[in-house]
This record gives sequence, C-alpha cells and structure tokens, in this order.
Amino acid sequence: MERILIVDDETSMREFLEIFLRQEGYVVETASNGEEAIALAKNQEFDLVLTDLKMPKVTGIEVLERVKSLWANTQVIVMTAYSTAETAIEAMKKGAYDYISKPFKVDEIKVIIEKALEKRHLSLRVVQLQGALEEKYAFENIVGRSQRIQQVFELIRRVAKTKTSVLIVGESGTGKELVANALHYNSLRKDMPFVVINCGAIPENLMESELFGHMRGAFTGAIAAKKGLFEVANGGTIFLDEIGDLPLVLQVKLLRVLQERKIKPVGSTAEVDVDVRVIAATNKRLEEEIQRGTFREDLYYRLNVIQVRLPSLRERMEDVPLIAHHFCQKYAKELGKEITQIEPRAMDALMRYPFMGNVRELENIMERAVTFETTTMLTIDSLPRYVIDVEGIVQQTVDDLKILPPNGCDLDQILADLERALLYQALERTNGNKTDAAKLLRISFRSIRYKLDKYNISDADLLHFRGNN
Repeated sequence: MERILIVDDETSMREFLEIFLRQEGYVVETASNGEEAIALAKNQEFDLVLTDLKMPKVTGIEVLERVKSLWANTQVIVMTAYSTAETAIEAMKKGAYDYISKPFKVDEIKVIIEKALEKRHLSLRVVQLQGALEEKYAFENIVGRSQRIQQVFELIRRVAKTKTSVLIVGESGTGKELVANALHYNSLRKDMPFVVINCGAIPENLMESELFGHMRGAFTGAIAAKKGLFEVANGGTIFLDEIGDLPLVLQVKLLRVLQERKIKPVGSTAEVDVDVRVIAATNKRLEEEIQRGTFREDLYYRLNVIQVRLPSLRERMEDVPLIAHHFCQKYAKELGKEITQIEPRAMDALMRYPFMGNVRELENIMERAVTFETTTMLTIDSLPRYVIDVEGIVQQTVDDLKILPPNGCDLDQILADLERALLYQALERTNGNKTDAAKLLRISFRSIRYKLDKYNISDADLLHFRGNN
C-alpha cells in the first residue's frame, strides 16, 4: 500500500487531502511545515510527497530538494496558489514530478497522483533490473581461478571505471561479450545504455545507417528519420563485436567518431555530439589484418588503448571442473533436475577434450548432458560420444553405421562426430601439421582448411596439438 506525505501549513487543505487520500486507499501522514516534513522523510521513505510551495522558514522547493537527496525515487508534486512560470520551471528542474495550481479539481489531483505513483513503480523496477544486471555481470561471475583468468579479472577491474577504449581479443567462445558487459556494469556509466553491435551480422549497405542514423528520405525506404546506435548509446557504452569484420569505408568514419566525438546521420549536413565509451572485440589477429590491408592501422591504435586478451579454455584447463560444475548447476536448476555431482569418469573425459569452441562449447556440452541425465549424478553416458573418447569414437561410430537403430538415427550428427574425431586424430599424429594431416586423411589441403574452419580450429589452436606430442 502506497505511503503519501502531505505538507501544507494550511490546516483545511491538509485535512481535506488526508481524508480524500485515505478514502482512495493510501496510507497518509501529514506535516504542517517544511521542517516537520524533512524530519519525517529522514526516518522513512514515502512513495509520494504532496507539498505546498509557500511555507514559512522551509519552502516547498527546499522540501523537494531534501526529499530527493534522501530518496531519489520518491515522487514529489508541488502545489501553490501563487503559480508562475518561473517557479514551475524551477520545481521541475529540481526533480518535481508535477506542479499544480490551487484550487484544483479532485479528479485532476487524483489522476496526477496515480501517474506519479506509476512512475515511482517503474523507477523501482528499473533499479531492481539494474541491480540484477550488475549482479549478473559482476566480475565474480566470470568463472575461473587459474592464474591466466585472474590476470584478466585484475585488468578489467582496473580499467572498468575509466573512459578509456578497450579492445577485447580472443577466440570464439571465450566470453568476450561477458567481459564487455562486466566493464560497463562496473563503470560510472552503468545507469546509461549498453548497446551491442555485431559488425559481422549487419549488411554492409545498412551498417552506416545503423551506426550513425539517417534522415527521412536519405535513401529508398527511409520513410522516417532514425537515430543511429551511437546516438542511442549516448552517455553509455557501445560494444562493437567482431570489429575485424567492419568494412574499410566504415572504419574511416568510425575513426573520425572516436577522434571528434561527433556523428553525422546519413542524409544530414548537421553533426551530433556523442559521449560514448567504445569497447571492441575480435577473434581475428588485427595486426595480420593490417598487413593484409583489410584493417586500418590508425583505427587499431585508437581502439587498442587497453587490450584485454582472453585465454582459450585449453590454456586454462584447470578451470574446466569449476566451469563444468557451474553450468551443471545452472541447467539442472533451469530444467528442474536435482543433479548435484559430476561422475569422476565424466570429468576425466572433459579434461581430455580439446574444447576448440572454448567455454561456449563446454556450456553446450553441459546443457546437453544435463538434459539427457536421469540420475542425481551427471554420468559419462550423458556426454556426447565425441567427448568421451576421441580415439575410440571412430570404431564405435563405424559400428553404429552398420545397423540402423529401430528408432532411426541422426545421420548428420554421426558423420560429423566421425569426421571431427578423425580430424583430431590426424592433427594429433602430425603435431598439428595441416599438410601432413591432409595426407593422412587423403584429402586436399583446401579440404582440410575447410574442415578446420568448420570445427573452429584456428592456426593458433594447432599449437595445442604440437604441445601434446
């Protein structure tokens, strides 16, 4: 039940509002002057304060300022019999929800109060959601205790509250967007927008309009003016994911935005000031892209003020048990299952698996395993076959292909498991040498490159196979 404080030195007005609002179902307290009102507000939070403007010693404006400093989400309505445009503007600037002249109609004040309380509820909901986001993207939620990931935690803690541009680099699936979220929600901009753009997912001909906006009639189909995502993110953070996929022509324009802090919508001659922190991420080696001429060196240095390099999961295998338990608990809760442990054999299989898809692949494996598990312990039988035994999967898959099960089978998945297992074995035997692996598999060098891309195995990943021999 909403609590309302009425502040008025006129007894008849105070009593009238008290009776009226109690009849409407509100809990009401009254104060005959500003000092009394401030004393009450210090001890308890009200949903709404109705205050007269002209009062001796402490005015309604002073009550407004003090209440807002104590309780930012409390709504304040200022009432006065001496209405002027100047005082109304002053009250609104200082955070009043509305300003109403006496005498007023009962229906009028009733509607204003309902709207003010609705705003109060929305404000509290925003605070609640903001708190949930901050909790979700707290540094502690990036799971890991290894020295490599602890070094990442320390770096992002140090740079989170700065305005500095950050470049996050790492393989697909290492958690680059999670780090970007953590940087934003632990920064001084956490109450402002966080806008995510996947530079590789938006068609090139639409990218400029998406980033910088457009005017009505700027091109065919532009039936109305539209704000760009940089303007939407004004005051907050913009996350440019897969920045290495940004076309060269737009790299030039992005560089200018970073230098000038201004954007120009498509079809406009006027520039718009923007205050945006830029966080970019890529799974490409931008230094190599610069050498190829596909990425601008000057833009790279603008973005790469602080670089956060996320290690692959293969570089911090000691974190696998912790992460696996984390996802096991997460999906057991979501699916309503009481899985409290992971069988040692299952954990051993996970520790032997190379995780070319990194944390994202481990999450997918654990979600699948929890889905299929029927006991309170996640067993090895619930893991995908290609995880259990990279060596033994080949014979098992061949056996599976000999006889079609009564309920049929997923042929594409079986063939993919077989292909992946044979590819891993070939790379293991050849110490990650693509040419030799292709010869073992009797396929062309071009074919093995295609298959490496298909299973997200980069040149950097091949070092893993060399290190195992």
